[in-house]
Amino acid sequence: MEARSLEGLDQVKLARYVVEVLRRTMLHYGIWFNEIVHQLGLEEAIRVEQEVSASLVPTAMKRLARSLGFQTTEDGLPLRLVNMEKEELVGLIDALSVNWLANDGLWFQVVENNHDMYTGKRCNDTCWTRYSPVEAAMIKSFLELPEQSGLGGLEQALRFRLYARINEQTSERSVEGLTFRMVKCRVQEARKRKGLPDYPCKSAGVVEYQTFASTIDSRIKTECIGCPPDEHPESWACAWGFYIPG
Repeated sequence: MEARSLEGLDQVKLARYVVEVLRRTMLHYGIWFNEIVHQLGLEEAIRVEQEVSASLVPTAMKRLARSLGFQTTEDGLPLRLVNMEKEELVGLIDALSVNWLANDGLWFQVVENNHDMYTGKRCNDTCWTRYSPVEAAMIKSFLELPEQSGLGGLEQALRFRLYARINEQTSERSVEGLTFRMVKCRVQEARKRKGLPDYPCKSAGVVEYQTFASTIDSRIKTECIGCPPDEHPESWACAWGFYIPG
């Protein structure tokens, strides 16, 4: 590339550079979070991220609004989003959720293709030790759940995971606790269509559901009812039980 400045780029390359800047920003945000985890622990990293995002998001949105010519609410929400029909907003959330899953899957595939499945699984499982409690904490804050919201709070929070917009899931309360089933898993369904066996996701799932539930309410305990490579019925891909010891 011969251009020595941004002004020397053509419009297509400038547009690509805009996407590049967004990519660098996301990576830098994640690197900061990861370093706070390393230096101060996950709980403090989650707290710091909430404080950072409370200042960053509205300010960043207003700055983008001035550059791109769209309007925002007082707290920085784009008016275009606020004024969209509910069905459009839900559709947008669904599309973003699928993009999230594609992001997760591509990271795994590239690591697996360049190394092996064991390395991919090791990286994947470790990522879930970070992501699952972060997602739980964000949902807890968004829904304004109390510190001890119990199994009712957990059941509500599970409906607001990104997975809830991608997979088909059910939950059932009983005297013993809460049973959660992933009825249809997008990842496993795709493997089934290709004639592949289930992806053995139990090691990630144990971390994922335990940390999610305990972040919602530290009293909640988790047990795996069944998750690949476990055998399971056609009616669900994995199932988990949650309870609060008496």
